[in-house]
Amino acid sequence: MGCSKAETQEDSEINQYNEERSLCLHSFSDLSHVSAATFMYLLKDCYLYGTDKATPKFKILQLQVKRALHNAPQPGPFTYVVQCMYIIPLLGKTYAEGFSHMLISSLRHFKSVKSGQKDFLDAKRLAARLILDIVASIVPHEERILVKLLEAFDIELRDMAHALYGSDSDEDLVKAREHLKQYVQCLMESESYVTAVNLITRFSIQCCDESFLTKLIENNHFEAAEKWAVFMGKEMICLIIQTYLDTKMLKRANELVKQHDLTEEFPDVNYLYKESVLKKLAEKGCWDIAEVRAKKETKLMEYLVYLAMEAGYMEKVEELCQQYSLEGYVNSLVPEEICCGPDYLDLKKLVLEDIIWVDEIDGLLNAISYIEACKIIGVDCEWKPNFQKGSKPNKLYEDDPKVLDSCFRRIMCSSNILKLGYNLQCDLHQLSQSYGELKCFQSYEMLLDIQKLFKGATGGLSGLSKKILGAGLNKTRRNSNWEQRPLTQNQKEYAALDAVVLVHIFHHVKGQPQFGVTEGCKVEWKSHIVSRVKNSRSPSRF
Repeated sequence: MGCSKAETQEDSEINQYNEERSLCLHSFSDLSHVSAATFMYLLKDCYLYGTDKATPKFKILQLQVKRALHNAPQPGPFTYVVQCMYIIPLLGKTYAEGFSHMLISSLRHFKSVKSGQKDFLDAKRLAARLILDIVASIVPHEERILVKLLEAFDIELRDMAHALYGSDSDEDLVKAREHLKQYVQCLMESESYVTAVNLITRFSIQCCDESFLTKLIENNHFEAAEKWAVFMGKEMICLIIQTYLDTKMLKRANELVKQHDLTEEFPDVNYLYKESVLKKLAEKGCWDIAEVRAKKETKLMEYLVYLAMEAGYMEKVEELCQQYSLEGYVNSLVPEEICCGPDYLDLKKLVLEDIIWVDEIDGLLNAISYIEACKIIGVDCEWKPNFQKGSKPNKLYEDDPKVLDSCFRRIMCSSNILKLGYNLQCDLHQLSQSYGELKCFQSYEMLLDIQKLFKGATGGLSGLSKKILGAGLNKTRRNSNWEQRPLTQNQKEYAALDAVVLVHIFHHVKGQPQFGVTEGCKVEWKSHIVSRVKNSRSPSRF
């Protein structure tokens, strides 16, 4: 009987809750007699219901709100939302900003509906009153909500004048602008520069000089700075362009020059921007993309050749010279005028034995036997770069999968060989993708990711090499075509060097058993050696 009674009581509670939920859904289906306060508390109840995470619940609720606002809210959706905005702060900070964004964004669908146009015009003045109440801290909303209200209701100075003085006469417009100017000055004092710019540009408030532009840029408010400069006129636009040029922000400078047709005033900006793009691509080793970006413009191609020479990438220099007939340009350069790049590690100085180049199964079998005799090896992988977003990873050649699987297993699953890598998880993931169905990449033994020993180091493996061994790595060939056969000698040496450097760095660490990961923190390298068994359905992490 006790059990039966408990079940009856539980069923009763469930039925009661379902009735409450039904009432809530019924209210959403007809808002003609539902007050803004009731709607907001029902909305909160709906949000609290269920065990889903916040983001999916919010998205579902946003869809429900859009539908609900079509169901005869009185006197109309725009006015109804303004009323709701007064209620939202009472729900608590947890819900205030999210619910406000949700309601305001839901109104976009009503601006094109004829039946809502009268309500929109009536709600503008109510929204202006709400904005003044937010400014006066009577209704506590975030500044971002204030800006969204200005935009959603297209608030004009006359709307603010009407909310303040009951009319939009010329005298009241002047007083309204002065009232808003005082608020803008308060925003600037509190360093709320973005909100200040929104009010300045919307209501044509003149209260700042070029020092304000400096503050915006110093605080990285670049879009706000550009918006204010455009509001102020050509002189200020030219000033911000020059500021961008002085601080090497060439992309933004170039965009402003194009947008406002200022090529005559800044004739060199476009070319300087293109040069900066090529330099960044060269620094990343993306030479092929840099070549495409140059678009066969002679001056840019010459600059690309110069960058390749500066980086010591002579085979790229030769390739570009032959393809674009730039031998004369190279011959005109004085070697001393080319800034010598940093000293890089030389493979020949680090490796005593010859490099074993493997390009067929028998060679691989012999190499595996050699590797098995080693106690420590470096692992590094190179792929042809794939810059197309969403494209599949490049695959490696699969010749006799069973032999490949056996060979790789002898290395990766051996507890007698310590495998070193840098960001090793990335390489192993790419290997498992590139070799398709091979089983050898499902489990590993004796892995040590050097990157994890030096969490504070910057500049990748090259930066770490410079810190530990005194010289960095030349990364100019990083994004070359690793699928071409045969590989160039420089490519082979580049690939081998990344693996060799790992071993040399490890010996440095091994020689100092308590070498610190970061200053003031001591960690034994042995504690970072891991074994991993990979879940076949989902990739695991180190």
